[in-house]
Amino acid sequence: MTKGINFALINYLKINGYRTMSRVEVVVGIDIGGTNTVFGFVDRKGNCYYENSIPTKAEQKAEQLFERLFFEISKAQKKFEGKLALVGVGIGAPNANYYKGTIENPPNLSWGKVNVLKLIKRYSSLPATITNDANAAAIGEMLFGIAKKMKNFVVITLGTGLGSGIVVDGKLVYGADGFAGELGHTIVDPEGRQCGCGRKGCLETYASANGIKRTAFELMASTSTPSILRSIPYEKLSAKDIYIAAKKGDKLALECFDITARILGFKLADTVAHLSPEAIILFGGLACAGDLIIQPTKRYLEENLLNVFKNKVKVLQSALIERNSAVLGAAALIWNEMENKA
Repeated sequence: MTKGINFALINYLKINGYRTMSRVEVVVGIDIGGTNTVFGFVDRKGNCYYENSIPTKAEQKAEQLFERLFFEISKAQKKFEGKLALVGVGIGAPNANYYKGTIENPPNLSWGKVNVLKLIKRYSSLPATITNDANAAAIGEMLFGIAKKMKNFVVITLGTGLGSGIVVDGKLVYGADGFAGELGHTIVDPEGRQCGCGRKGCLETYASANGIKRTAFELMASTSTPSILRSIPYEKLSAKDIYIAAKKGDKLALECFDITARILGFKLADTVAHLSPEAIILFGGLACAGDLIIQPTKRYLEENLLNVFKNKVKVLQSALIERNSAVLGAAALIWNEMENKA
């Protein structure tokens, strides 16, 4: 051993994300959404040193997003020059294939099939990996959130669409082809709402930010219930507007949440029958509504459960609701990959 150098201590510091050689090792965790793409610099302990977002611009090609994204990442790196050392890239995205490194026909993006890992090599030679955005959220929840001590749980992301990450026996479920966990594209009604995937009646057309907006306009068209939402044009109405109205006691807005929770709880009863999870964790913009969505979802879930599962499955709000668990999960994914290959 070289005298005076404590290699064991240096290794410990690296593993635990402490400052070495005057810089902290971080990875960039990237969450690609239908509306915005968020990225952050995250160390091994889940500390996020910087976070920012850019519009995804879903109508544009993937190449244009990554060009803009890595330009912003490069700008951010310069702010931390000499302080942070970027060592990897982790990505969570809709319809991402962990095995192939691709994003394939994402329902809310006009991309077709894109080899993302190959595309990233234009901008970075760092180790990179990709998974479904909801899978990334599940990993983040497992490492840094409310599922820290859980081995069997499901994370449901209620954003522009609906995604899901499934953990069984402490391991993320990818399936044979890398696409396991598409609960948002299970069918509620074969003759129901048109979905971005090309089919009708998918769960995410009802239980998502876009879904609750569609519910609001259907109710406004089919009922005479007074509502402050009636004064908001379709293109400007958001799930947040419906939440604000519901908090004020707006009957139509409250019915929107009840319908959304009823459909979500009904479909999650099937998920419980398949997986018998300890908990279902709701994350994403719509989950920020708290008890407006959590409590009725739990109630409708219990109404539809097989007796053997009743009163066993918790419905929880993400503990990372004020942070970005998808960014943390994408970061955790690449940290895990690098440690396994070390």
